Amino acid sequence: MASLPAVEQAVGGLVDRLAEVDPQVRARFLIARTVSCRVPDLDVMFVGNLDDDGLRDLRKEDPADRAQVRLTVSSDDLLALAEGRLAVPSAFATGRLKVVASPLDLLKLRSLL
Repeated sequence: MASLPAVEQAVGGLVDRLAEVDPQVRARFLIARTVSCRVPDLDVMFVGNLDDDGLRDLRKEDPADRAQVRLTVSSDDLLALAEGRLAVPSAFATGRLKVVASPLDLLKLRSLL
């Protein structure tokens, strides 16, 4: 199990990587949504606002929060995703990354990943 500081750093790295995506691509594929990432083995949830400017206002929240796009991933898998050792499609296909979102949101997010 990864530590909370390591997970916080990994989440920050993912936010930075999203910020590096071409702004025109982000504008084309992102619509404003609230996003949460629950890390059950650390009992922590990160919540932010996703729009064509990227992921903003990231904060730790109550795990009962109901964001429009909800991700669930273990701390170790989150680190592997952030470091590029685990691909998002593979993590999703094998159940290591769970995503709850509308079909439209899933299609748009897939285009960015």
